[in-house]
Amino acid sequence: MSNETLKLAMDLIGRESVTPNDAGCQDLVGARLKKLGFHVEHMPAGDVSNLWCRLGDSHPVLCLAGHTDVVPTGNLDFWNTPPFVPTIADNKLYGRGAADMKASVAAMVVAVERFVAKHEQPAGSIAFLITSDEEGRAIDGTRHVMDQLNQRNELFDWCVVGEPSSHTVFGDTIRIGRRGSFGGTMTVEGTIGHVAYPQLTPNVVHHTLPILQSLANRQWDSGNEAFSPTTFQISNLRAGTGANNVIPGEVSVDFNFRYNTEQTPDSLSSAIEKEFSKLAGRFQYRFECDSNSKPFISKRGEFMCKVFEVVQETTGVVPVPSTSGGTSDGRFIVPCGVETVELGPVNASIHKYNEHIAVDELDVLTDTYEAILERLLV
Repeated sequence: MSNETLKLAMDLIGRESVTPNDAGCQDLVGARLKKLGFHVEHMPAGDVSNLWCRLGDSHPVLCLAGHTDVVPTGNLDFWNTPPFVPTIADNKLYGRGAADMKASVAAMVVAVERFVAKHEQPAGSIAFLITSDEEGRAIDGTRHVMDQLNQRNELFDWCVVGEPSSHTVFGDTIRIGRRGSFGGTMTVEGTIGHVAYPQLTPNVVHHTLPILQSLANRQWDSGNEAFSPTTFQISNLRAGTGANNVIPGEVSVDFNFRYNTEQTPDSLSSAIEKEFSKLAGRFQYRFECDSNSKPFISKRGEFMCKVFEVVQETTGVVPVPSTSGGTSDGRFIVPCGVETVELGPVNASIHKYNEHIAVDELDVLTDTYEAILERLLV
């Protein structure tokens, strides 16, 4: 068992780093990397902590990227153990951030420590890019660091992002891109009235629901070779005064598209506008949108081929390339021309109560990251 990875993962989990708070995680990581000879640079922006560390000044540069922030815990009554008290039970390590993604950060650090102990002069450079803004607004985190590195002409060549990419067992899925995210809020204004006299007050909810049903039932596209089909989901629906005898005067709907390269924010917003225009003349409506991430896919070259080879050799599992899942900080890295994969633990418990990772998975995670370093930089 990799006791060093387990210890570091537990130390990181024990820090209450709810986004954008880092809670000292990056100081801990930076101190360990500094002992190895890394140049350690803190690059804060706003209330976000960012860490950029580099060992060596030659190319190729392999960057190991991740985040130390975690999502909120939710109702503590639904946790079997305190979320920021790392706990081992049934050969699983429990705690907020165990899978997403403090175990990956710990495994990356320990893998590099092992690698550097064996190789004083790697055939290239190693870098770390760690942020506390991946689970939050994602404005002052990796995007900020990439902008700074680009201005300094210090971009890296390859990147492994430690996001929890695996589905059933570690290594079964490697993400090479993601769909885009386009969300918004549609508000439809009516007027309040008494429920006993609906002929006097058209119910704005009743007229809005068929439009929402039409959008939910629509097949937006069939996807393509790289991406699965575009999906539409309603995330929040608000209406009513709280009284059960008053017709609502307004309904507000939050929605989100996860879209592929067959769509654009303009095409999606036009479709929404067209549907809601059916209410014109009867109700007023307004539309606010937010396109916070475009679909992306990494170029495929020597790096990606070797990562897939290493994962299969290390785990005995044949990894499947995927663009599924939510958004990730890869969206700020891939557009800079960096060949990128997302490779991390099983994601079944992420963002849930009782988040966990199998203790045995820490070993294979560390071994695989070390094997990637060996394959690429020796």
